[in-house]
Amino acid sequence: MESIRAVFWKPDPAVQMRKCNSLIRSNTRKLDRDISQLKLLDSKTRQYIIQASKRGQKDPSRAAQAAKETRTFAREMIRIRKQSSRLATSKAQLQSVQMQVNEAFSVRKIEGSIKASTGIMKDVNSLVRLPELTGTMRELSQELVKAGIIEEMVGDSLPDDQLMEGEDEEAETEVDKVLGEILQGKLGKVETPVVEEPVEEEAEEQEATLEEMRGRLEALKS
Repeated sequence: MESIRAVFWKPDPAVQMRKCNSLIRSNTRKLDRDISQLKLLDSKTRQYIIQASKRGQKDPSRAAQAAKETRTFAREMIRIRKQSSRLATSKAQLQSVQMQVNEAFSVRKIEGSIKASTGIMKDVNSLVRLPELTGTMRELSQELVKAGIIEEMVGDSLPDDQLMEGEDEEAETEVDKVLGEILQGKLGKVETPVVEEPVEEEAEEQEATLEEMRGRLEALKS
């Protein structure tokens, strides 16, 4: 039915191009906001690691607990950085899609026809799997199908398990690398006062902090 309608009512290429670019810009802004929030989380986690390390140095009886805390926060930082890296890659893919889409419309304007692009289809398939962009990327894929830039709709239920692969168990070498990067020669520069609290309260506070950080990470994926 859609193909029959398309024969008699051809969509305006200029309108289609504007709509596609609008969707792409909207997705790009969303990625920029999420990347900025992840940078803030990275900075906060860095401070938590430094403060925990200072507690252990200040009171040797709490060194073991402090060491455990620094490694726990380091694992969270690894997750944050992996997510940030993934979003940066997705932003680059999205920018590539925009350039290819504009080029396709330019060719259509000159030659009067358009050829479906497997390259754009591949990038759109990859981006629609990103939880942050699933909804708007499906809307973009519909517009690209209407314009003839891609040949078929992106599947509604593409697995995203590969995106999460390896996040639950970070290698200890990665943790050591993060701690070495953050603590090496930087303790003396931190001026944030450390408030001493009972050990049992520290455990509760640490868990609450971790839950807050994980909640923010999940919110960025929703």
